[in-house]
Amino acid sequence: MPDFSSLNAEGGRDDLYTIRAATDVGGTFTDLVCFETNHSTGGGRIITAKCDTTPPNFEKGVLNVLEKGGVDPSSVDFLAHGSTVIINAITQRKGAKVGLITTEGFRDTLEIARGNRPDFFNLNYRKPKPFVPRYLRRELPGRISYRGEELKPLDLSGLSAIIEDFKTEGVEAVAICFLHSYADTSHEKAALAEVQRLWPGVSVVSSHQITREWREYERTNTAVLSAHVQPVSERYLSSLLAGLREKGFKKSPYIMQSNCGVDSLESVSKIPITMVESGPASGILGAAELGKLIGEANVLALDIGGTTAKCSSIENGEVKIKTEYWIERDSTSAGYPIMVPVVDLVEIGSGGGSISWVDDFGKLHVGPQSAGALPGPSAYGRGGRQATTTDANLWLGRINKDYFCGGEVVADMGAVKVAIDAVGQKLGVDTDEAARGIIRIANNNMVNALKLVSVNRGYDPRDFTIVAFGGGGPMHAVALAAELGVRKVVVPAAAAVFSAWGMMMSDLRRDYFVTRPIDLKPGAAAGIEQAFAEVEEQSRRQFVAEGIEAARIRFLRYGKFRYQNQGHTTEVLIAAGQIIDEQLAEIEASFHETYQREYTYRLSAPVEMVGIHLVASAEVSKLTMQNCAFTGAVAEDALKGYRNVDYALEGIHKAAIYDGSKLEPGMTFSGPAIVEDLGTTVLVHPGNRAHVDGYGNICIHLVR
Repeated sequence: MPDFSSLNAEGGRDDLYTIRAATDVGGTFTDLVCFETNHSTGGGRIITAKCDTTPPNFEKGVLNVLEKGGVDPSSVDFLAHGSTVIINAITQRKGAKVGLITTEGFRDTLEIARGNRPDFFNLNYRKPKPFVPRYLRRELPGRISYRGEELKPLDLSGLSAIIEDFKTEGVEAVAICFLHSYADTSHEKAALAEVQRLWPGVSVVSSHQITREWREYERTNTAVLSAHVQPVSERYLSSLLAGLREKGFKKSPYIMQSNCGVDSLESVSKIPITMVESGPASGILGAAELGKLIGEANVLALDIGGTTAKCSSIENGEVKIKTEYWIERDSTSAGYPIMVPVVDLVEIGSGGGSISWVDDFGKLHVGPQSAGALPGPSAYGRGGRQATTTDANLWLGRINKDYFCGGEVVADMGAVKVAIDAVGQKLGVDTDEAARGIIRIANNNMVNALKLVSVNRGYDPRDFTIVAFGGGGPMHAVALAAELGVRKVVVPAAAAVFSAWGMMMSDLRRDYFVTRPIDLKPGAAAGIEQAFAEVEEQSRRQFVAEGIEAARIRFLRYGKFRYQNQGHTTEVLIAAGQIIDEQLAEIEASFHETYQREYTYRLSAPVEMVGIHLVASAEVSKLTMQNCAFTGAVAEDALKGYRNVDYALEGIHKAAIYDGSKLEPGMTFSGPAIVEDLGTTVLVHPGNRAHVDGYGNICIHLVR
C-alpha cells in the first residue's frame, strides 16, 4: 500500500496524526475512504469500507460505513461528503411542493419550454410536465431590460395575497425568477426579502443566487428545482450533521458539488442544487488527479457502480465543466435543464445491478432498470428474481462465487441460474450463452457512452488512457478499451471507493457565470477585464467573510464565445493577468481551434463573447502521494490459484487468480488473469500485460 502524507488540514490538529475521511452515498452502496497521516514519519495508512445505502435515511448509511471502517468521528480532522440525495429527490419527485413567482406575462415559461424535442417525428409527443403546475405560478408587475435597465418599477403590493394563496395550497418552498434578472438582480433581491418578511422560515430561492446566465426557461427551471429539493436537503444535511455530532465529530463537513469542488455545508445548504451530480464529479476529478500523478494527461474516466455507468473525457489534465445539463433526457423526452456548473459527463443505466430483459421482438436489453440495493441482484439472495450484469459475471466465473462481495455475501447461485435461464428461454439459448449475451450487451452500452465523450467531441480514444473504477469498472474496462483501440487501462488502488478518494483531492471551489455580451474587436479588452474584476471581487469578499484568507484564493478565467448571432457558445480558457487588446487575437484563435475540433469546421464570421465563467478556489488541504519502495516481491507471492473464466468474446480460459491485497509495486503478470479485491474484480484478458506501479495502481497494457 502506498504512503500518504497531507498538508495541514484546515482546522487540523498539530499532534502526531491527522485523520481525513470522505464518504460517498451512491444508489446502491455508501463508500468510505479514510487517510491517517503520521506527521513524524510522513507515512500513514488508508482505510476503506462499503455499506448498503439506506434510503430514505441516507445519513444512517454514512454512520454505518464509518463504524464498519473503525473510524471514530470524534478523531476526524476533515470530512468530505458526496451524495445522490438531490438527484434522487428530483427524479423520484420526492421534493417540496413549489410555488413560482415570476415577471408579469411570463408564468408560462415553464410550460412553453424548448422546441428541441428529441423524438422529432412523433406526432403524439408531449413535453415533460412542469414541476410547478400553472395554478401555482404567479406574476408580479415590473420589468428589467436585457441591458439591466429598469423599464418598469417592481410592484410588490400583490405579494401578500400570493403568499396567502401559497399557504392555502400547501406550498412548502418558493422559487423566484424574473425576466433579465441576470443583468440586474435588484428586483429579485427585493422580492426575496419581502417573501422572507411575509413568510418567516419558508424555503425560498431566487435565480440570481444560483446563476446569472441568460435563457429564461433554463434559469426558471433551475430555480424551481432548487426550491423543490431545498427542504429535503436541509433535513438531510441537518440529520447528517446531528448524527456526526452525536458521534463526537467537532468540525463542519465539506460537501462535494457537481463542479468537482467541495464547499462548506452552510453554503451548500442555501443552494443545494449544486450537489446534483456530486458523486460522479468526485470520481472524475480523482481520475484527472491520478492521471497527472502517473503522467497520463489524457484520460477517459469510467465509473461503473451498482446502478449506473458514468464516463467523461479529460484532456491535458483538465476536467470540463458545463452548465448545459439536463436530467431525464433520453430518446423520447426532452428532460429538464439545470443551469449549474456540472462536470461534463455521460451517465447511463448500466451498472452491476442493471436488469436484463427481452422485448416483444426477442431482442435482449440490459438496463436502465436496476435491482438497486434491495432486493439487489439475484445472487444476493434477497428475493431478486431478474438477471443482472453481476449475476452474469458470477455465472461466467468472472466474479468468484466463493469470494462474493469480498466474502461477506454467500452467492445464491441457484437463484442466479433461475434468473439467467428465464432470459435464455426467451432468447432460445442455454444459460451460458444468455450470460454471455448479457455481458456483451452491457459492454456495448458502455462503449457507446464512451464514444459520446470522445469520438462525438472530436477526440480519438486511441490517444487516451482509460482509468476504470467503481465496483464494476475494472471488470469491463479492458473489453471496452479493446473495442475503442485504447492501449492502456489503469485500475486505481482502492478502485471500489475511488469516488470517495476523489473528494480528498478537491479544492474549495465556486463557479460564477455572468452574461456580458461583448463583440471581440479592438477596444473590447477593457470591458472583458472589468467583467472578470467585478466577479473576482465579489468572490473574494465571500471567501474572506467565511474565514478564507485572500492570499489562498486562486482564479481561473474562461470566456464563453460564439460566432455572432449563433445560439450556442464554446468555452475558452483565458490566460491569467490583466486582459489587454493585444490578447484578443490569441483568444479568438483559441476559439476558432476549439470550435473546429468540436464541430469539424470554422467560420470567417465575427466572434463575440456572450459571458464569463470564473472559477474561484482555495485549497483545503490536499493529499500528496509518494511512491513506495519496491520490495522485490513477485506476482506469484499473491497467487491464490486458478479457475476457468469465460471471457465472452475470447472463450473460456484457465485464469490465474491473484489476491489484490497482496499485490505490491513492481509485480508483473499476464492475462488471462483475475485480481480479486474486497470491493471489485479486475479482469485481465488473454494476451494483456499488467504491472503494479509505485502507487499501487494496476496498469494493464493491451497487446494487439
